[in-house]
Amino acid sequence: RGVKLILVQGRFRHSTRICLERIREAMLHHRWQEAAEYMVFYPQKLEGSEIEYRQNRELIWRISIELLHHMPNSKLEDYNNIHERMKHLGVKIYLKVSLEQSFHLMLCGQIEEAKQLLAIGESWRYGKESASQHQTAKLIQAYRSLLDYVIWCDKKFTLDDTDDDSVTYQDMHSYFRQASVHLKEIFKNPGVWDPFIVSYVEMLEFYDDHEEALKILNDYAYDDTFPPNPNAHVFLYQYLKRRGASDKKLTKVLKGSYRCLKS
Repeated sequence: RGVKLILVQGRFRHSTRICLERIREAMLHHRWQEAAEYMVFYPQKLEGSEIEYRQNRELIWRISIELLHHMPNSKLEDYNNIHERMKHLGVKIYLKVSLEQSFHLMLCGQIEEAKQLLAIGESWRYGKESASQHQTAKLIQAYRSLLDYVIWCDKKFTLDDTDDDSVTYQDMHSYFRQASVHLKEIFKNPGVWDPFIVSYVEMLEFYDDHEEALKILNDYAYDDTFPPNPNAHVFLYQYLKRRGASDKKLTKVLKGSYRCLKS
């Protein structure tokens, strides 16, 4: 009986490996329809082994999304269906799938939907959080704040076109507060946060909070816990130049940028 089980498992692995190789071969040569047809059978084959299926969930997800990118009749609903299915099949990749699903919604202009999805992901908890899940959770928090900024920009754009400026201004300030609370928490984590820094500084400048803007930019450029980043010095330089800083201050910042480039 043990020998038979080994033979069955061997045939199973062999058939799934061949199926995956054919998918990869078809994708390599841009035969997307052929790859999609093989992909229909690949998850079905893996369902014969729970261990194999768990180990290959992310692979199934990645390939499925890549194929949708190249299929002419793909719809947003198709992407959402795959993402939702994978989130419910694998708790370990739930946050990662949620983040990438939100990216696709952003690309399709579904900003509010993407923000709502990230809010759900931000509050999601299951068991002990791994280091990878912790990093993804921080990214989810950061991108949700970035979407607050995007909505804030839309409100700002329409501020001059509305009869009731006070209502629009209040809406803007609400999104600014939401973004501000989360971004300040994010910036406590060393990393490269370029688009988030630029967005936050733009909002601070709009509200004339130049003290906070300068503090954020100085910390980003000179805090030793952050990785060397020439862009951080560029952002500080541009801000100081807009504020009419002296040549001495500007030169000091440029020297810092040069040292980063050398390192």
